[in-house]
Amino acid sequence: MTQKHIATVHPLPSSILHNSVEVRRQYTRAATRQAVQFIGRKLRIAGRRAQAATTDMPQAMQGGH
Repeated sequence: MTQKHIATVHPLPSSILHNSVEVRRQYTRAATRQAVQFIGRKLRIAGRRAQAATTDMPQAMQGGH
């Protein structure tokens, strides 16, 4: 998978580039979005692995009668 190294989806116009508060806010939003996607991806992978592990277990190990 290709990693994007651009900080934001919507580049800032040059007139706002020197407004550090707005720049920091936009970078924070982009970083938060990336973190949420990363955590969601990890949780989905862990969920799939857990589901695969429980379906592979014999019925007696799952506490079945």
